[in-house]
Amino acid sequence: MNILIMGPAGAGKGTMSDLILKEYNIAHISTGDMLRENVRNSTALGLEAQSYMNQGKLVPDDLINAMVEDRIQQPDCANGYLLDGFPRTLVQAEVFDKIAEKIGKKVDAVIDLQVKFEILEERITGRRICPKCGAIYHIHNHPSKVEGVCDVCESELQQRKDDTVEQLKVRMEAYESSTKPVIDYYDQKGVVTHIDAAQKPEKVFEDIKKALEKNA
Repeated sequence: MNILIMGPAGAGKGTMSDLILKEYNIAHISTGDMLRENVRNSTALGLEAQSYMNQGKLVPDDLINAMVEDRIQQPDCANGYLLDGFPRTLVQAEVFDKIAEKIGKKVDAVIDLQVKFEILEERITGRRICPKCGAIYHIHNHPSKVEGVCDVCESELQQRKDDTVEQLKVRMEAYESSTKPVIDYYDQKGVVTHIDAAQKPEKVFEDIKKALEKNA
């Protein structure tokens, strides 16, 4: 099954992606990871992307699309893929659809995680991260045993600079203007399921499984 997972910052895409991957044995494709891997391995696409990044420019859509096209044809995508963070714009979605259909990897289901701003605000501003081992906590939902100290390596926990209400508003505006049209585009194709992601994680995943079974 070929799946897109979408939702604003704090909607739980990471948590739900992990659960989907375990359940369905498909490949997880994050465009950020894919880009870094191409650069690290000095592929032709990676070297071209690096030249833009060195100039402080955004990597163009056609280059990202080429990387995605190559990635979804890798052996680990034989059972399907879960795309996280792509497509971000309507133009990307339209081009990606043509690519996916051409190679027989069209999108089967789009999961749209929906959460009200007030809940996102609580999730984002309460998040704490260990700078050493990367463990993630939340002051209300998943606090560390000792306040401000990582359970794993005992380092001092930090709040990311962009985990603020102001930055969340900026990200939400960008999401509404760029990514919402992508969801509308796939909605017209009848492959989107809107999920209430404000529920407990187990209930959210239960709803996702029902949606995927319907689209299988």
